[in-house]
Amino acid sequence: MHEYLDIYCERTAPGLWHEPINTLTNLGFLIAAGLLLRLYLRVYRGRHDQGWDRLLLIILLAAIGVGSGLWHLTAQRWAMLADVLPIAGFTSVFLLVFLLRVAGLGLLPTLSLFLLYHAVNWGVQASLPPDLLNGSVFYLPTWTALVLMTLWLAYKGHAQWHAYAWASGLFLVSLTLRTVDLAWCGLLPIGTHFIWHLLNALLLYLLVRSVLQIATLRFR
Repeated sequence: MHEYLDIYCERTAPGLWHEPINTLTNLGFLIAAGLLLRLYLRVYRGRHDQGWDRLLLIILLAAIGVGSGLWHLTAQRWAMLADVLPIAGFTSVFLLVFLLRVAGLGLLPTLSLFLLYHAVNWGVQASLPPDLLNGSVFYLPTWTALVLMTLWLAYKGHAQWHAYAWASGLFLVSLTLRTVDLAWCGLLPIGTHFIWHLLNALLLYLLVRSVLQIATLRFR
């Protein structure tokens, strides 16, 4: 569990603080979580039992920042788990929130689509080499799901489809920059992974804010 892993351009040696930019840019997730918590407390004042799932998203968003910060700070295998588990948790919870709260689907369709997403995700991870596209290939099912959400919202004329469109575009750009991190080391010694953090903090902020704003409209 204490195995040293060097897989980012910015890291040049084992030990703490050898990825300072990759580490510190995780503050973006914490800032996003703080802004969303303030919005949540305003929207769900006196109604916290109705918004517990959205509060869970905010907690998981903060956990992404902490876990990723530990991973880039230490480059140890145990910290990699602290990085990936909150991301997986956020993705799963957000998908359920979208299907139930935004799309308004019943329990059976929600469960079916939830299991389909995870089956596709598992199939991609089981069938493709882990270093393909610098590991970014494993995020493609999530990006595809986000694009499908955007298209569905646009088809329905939903007021929040623009937020999902922006998030889809940001995700595509951030995935590209994550992919080229090692390949561009010669051109940019600090790498491009830190931009992945900043763009993802923004896109996750947009997505969680969208479900909070839907609640705002409902309570007016």
